[in-house]
Amino acid sequence: MKLSIVIPARNEEGCIESTITSLHDTLVAHGILHEILVIDDDSQDNTSKVLSSLSAKIKELKFIKNHPPHGFGFAVRKGLELFQGDAVAIVMADASDLPSDVVNFFKTLTEKNVDCVFGTRFHPSAKVYDYPKFKLILNRIANQFIKILFGIRYNDVTNAFKMYKKEVIVGLKPFLSQHFNLTVELPLKAIVRGYRFEIVSNSWINRKQGQSKLKIREMGSRYLFIILYCFIEKWLSRGDYHKDHLGSFTE
Repeated sequence: MKLSIVIPARNEEGCIESTITSLHDTLVAHGILHEILVIDDDSQDNTSKVLSSLSAKIKELKFIKNHPPHGFGFAVRKGLELFQGDAVAIVMADASDLPSDVVNFFKTLTEKNVDCVFGTRFHPSAKVYDYPKFKLILNRIANQFIKILFGIRYNDVTNAFKMYKKEVIVGLKPFLSQHFNLTVELPLKAIVRGYRFEIVSNSWINRKQGQSKLKIREMGSRYLFIILYCFIEKWLSRGDYHKDHLGSFTE
């Protein structure tokens, strides 16, 4: 099975090389056939130059310029249109996601024969470093709201770090989200449509360079819209999907 890694990147010249190199080296060490697809979302720094130089050394690396409209959601959606693997993981360019967790997700996906693997940063076995306090409070409130609304026990739906088989991505289309709310749309649709998933703890490290692209003040209504959209689908589309629902936790 071939794994695709989709990395949205905007102005990440300070960390993109180390992120890709570490990820590539780890996947090679574990014998995982892969491609790394970086979507350069209109970077105004030297991100493109770094990617061009790096692609000459790493044959598994491809990078694509994302044409307007720009934004996190559009960049990820571009990657989800173009990836060629049998499964795909969305990984952040800022090295907040660990390569070892990518390997663990992939092993879980193949060994458990599930459709998706969802990460949670809020489990005793997970390690979280330098999570901004205000952002953490909002995260916990939002995820508790989603848990209660959908009647699920998954506690980190807003976590962008997830892995899906190719047929799941096809089955979740069309995508509505244009921004960071895509990270909520994908798993909620997968859950509502009955795809089998496994929950795996993953660590998270706050970025050391560059700036976060998430603008909390701009995202509230967008997150709420997609959450309510998926909730309406859950109750008005019962019986339209035949996948058996599975949700369990793997250490």
